[in-house]
Amino acid sequence: MGTEVSAASFSREQRQKYREKVHLDLDVFERMLAHSKFAFERPMTGMEIELNLVDREYRPKMDNAEVLAAIENADYQTELARFNIEFNVSPRALTGSESLELEDDLRRSLNEAERRANEVGSHILMIGILPTVMPEHFEGDDWMSANTRYRALNDAVLAARGEDIFLEIEGPTGERLDRYADSLAPESACTSVQLHLQVEPQHFATTWNAAQVLGGPQLAIGANSPYFFGKQLWHETRVELFTQAADTRAVELKNQGVRPRVFFGERWVTSIFDLFEENVRYFPALLPELSDEDPLAVLEAGGTPELAELKLHNGTVYRWNRPIYDTSAGRPHVRVENRVLPAGPSIIDTMANAAFYYGTLRALAQDDRPVWTRMSFVAAEENFFSGAREGIESRLFWPGRGEIPATELVLRHLLPLAYQGLTDWGVAPEARDRYLSVIEGRCLSGVNGASWQIEAVRRLEERGLDRAEALRLMLQSYSEHMHENLPVHTWSLP
Repeated sequence: MGTEVSAASFSREQRQKYREKVHLDLDVFERMLAHSKFAFERPMTGMEIELNLVDREYRPKMDNAEVLAAIENADYQTELARFNIEFNVSPRALTGSESLELEDDLRRSLNEAERRANEVGSHILMIGILPTVMPEHFEGDDWMSANTRYRALNDAVLAARGEDIFLEIEGPTGERLDRYADSLAPESACTSVQLHLQVEPQHFATTWNAAQVLGGPQLAIGANSPYFFGKQLWHETRVELFTQAADTRAVELKNQGVRPRVFFGERWVTSIFDLFEENVRYFPALLPELSDEDPLAVLEAGGTPELAELKLHNGTVYRWNRPIYDTSAGRPHVRVENRVLPAGPSIIDTMANAAFYYGTLRALAQDDRPVWTRMSFVAAEENFFSGAREGIESRLFWPGRGEIPATELVLRHLLPLAYQGLTDWGVAPEARDRYLSVIEGRCLSGVNGASWQIEAVRRLEERGLDRAEALRLMLQSYSEHMHENLPVHTWSLP
């Protein structure tokens, strides 16, 4: 959820000064892009994994403060809801066998976190939406973590909207959710993996455009969120749920075409500046916290401005591929943050999703005739929502191939690009083959996290169990398989 803020409410004067400061930051950032030296000795990657906490019955456990105290590891932090925590992975290079070492480190860290969580009566789960979350878990205010930023953001979204949030989602099978929410609680049900890639500023646009193209295929093969409030909805319900739950627009503003805060975008870009400029031009501030920095003075003195207001504002515009400006050791850098994927199902699945993304991204970004020059932005957006809605069963458009099954697109066209891209990154063949074989296995079997969950629940319901109990037992089986660290397409069914 980003950087902490010190206040839960802000005055009109603060908002005006914040707007002026954001504009100043944007001007300074433009100057930096033209004249400053950005860090890029070697491309660094990063990962954030959002996790769920459940009790012994696999229902939400509202005790993240106790779990974090038990874990005693700064890599684990709070998230919006008390049944969420986040695991932040230290940046590292892609090259060689780094990814194999990362897999071992992730598994070791999560095993230890799980052991300590067990001591206070909790289990840790990686899944896009916790299937056992029900409306009663979000009654009152007890669901929210004790954090000023979360309270401020909740109040700001509802104030901007001026009314309760209405959730309206229908799945491909006809099951439907229609429900009002008086807080951001439904947003907290959406747990994801965020993949970061440091890039040179002059190459940001091609990387971001390629990431936008990849959104649909990523969701098709990686969907893992088919249930919410007991309903079978989209294969990656998290996409539509997050879009609606964080929407600051009243109905009338939607009808006027005002942009949503959760935003796929509307055009291919030519510079990272395009996206930050859109943020400033189109989106009112939600958390107008002011810093003491004079960014222009810092820049003219030869320093590196933090641009705190610009970064904070960017953190409240929820692009599925978000531009990031940051500093490290006194030097600026930029990153693409890919926010498309759900958490889980297992560590090896997470690593496979990351390998597919990084490999295919490099190949697409370096193509002499980029795919986005032959594909409309609207087509990429339609692919994105098709992949979210129908998952591994979706059909996606690709230039020169028309509309084809997502599995065929990945197997015949994108996987070879992923192999080439990882080879170009210098990834060790054993790592490349280990992870991309998981993607191939999903496509050949037609099984990903969402389809496994749906089939498991169907079988349990056929035995006479009601939906709530079927979801609970499915989640118990899911948890057991997750901790075995086997890819989801090999999991047995109830």
